Amino acid sequence: MEVVTSAGNAAARSPVITPATEASPPGLGERVAAYYDLTKPRITFLVVLSALAGFAVASSSPINWLLFLHTALGVALLSSGISSLNQYWERHLDVLMERTKSRPLPMGKLSGRGALAFGIAISVVAEIYLAVLVNPLTAALGFVALASYLFLYTPLKTRTHWCTFIGAFPGALPVVLGWTAARNGIGLETAVLFGIMFFWQFPHFHAIATMYREDYGRAGIRMLPVIEPDGKSTARQIVAYTFGLVALSVLPTLLGVSGWLYLSGAVVLGAWFLQTSLITAKQMSREHAVRLLKVSVMYLPLLLGLMVFNS
Repeated sequence: MEVVTSAGNAAARSPVITPATEASPPGLGERVAAYYDLTKPRITFLVVLSALAGFAVASSSPINWLLFLHTALGVALLSSGISSLNQYWERHLDVLMERTKSRPLPMGKLSGRGALAFGIAISVVAEIYLAVLVNPLTAALGFVALASYLFLYTPLKTRTHWCTFIGAFPGALPVVLGWTAARNGIGLETAVLFGIMFFWQFPHFHAIATMYREDYGRAGIRMLPVIEPDGKSTARQIVAYTFGLVALSVLPTLLGVSGWLYLSGAVVLGAWFLQTSLITAKQMSREHAVRLLKVSVMYLPLLLGLMVFNS
């Protein structure tokens, strides 16, 4: 596979597939697996878990299990559609990075046209499914997530470091989709859940960008850790947003969403996350970024799990 070596030309050119790849088209099983990979199943799984946590917290006892399942499937379809369209949009960037060059489109396992049609089809089905079998509000918020992720966050990644801030809005919506699916409305509690998800993304994604700084740089992705050499602004943001996250995490108890067991756990988890963020901000090394990423990945499901358990 021939690749574009200039990051400046990355956004204007698509990966070139060698004749050998074209002469050996993938079989049906390989194509099915490639379409599955296009949906980013691990990310979709986490998105669905976040939405279901919001649903469970918002639900009065007993839970409407049929609506719960419809929400899970609708959000899974929506996330899969967004991921597929994102990979189509970024296929010319993915071929430049070690961490993404083995994805289906850079590897030539799928055509760009096929990936685009697949992503659009799943997204349309997801929106109809959510509107009919969940409620129109959840479908509308799902469309906001799709549009802002694909048409704001994705193109801004190669233009400005503010892409992380913009991308945090659709990234925080899954838990809101779960809440609106159960309540068919929004309130102050929804804003707090949104805020928790919003603030969590900054230490998480700054850690990833620090780990893959050179990789992102080759593709011209302008995340803050990539474009600033000393890492000072990145360090300040990691600490500031973690402080904000810890402060927001106590509000579900004060609003009556969760109980005192959740509050105790949130304080302990917050102290752990904050300590890791402070250490990372002081060192700003790849080793510390890896640890921050691991802590962030453990923190969120533990926090949401406690919230659901003690709601």
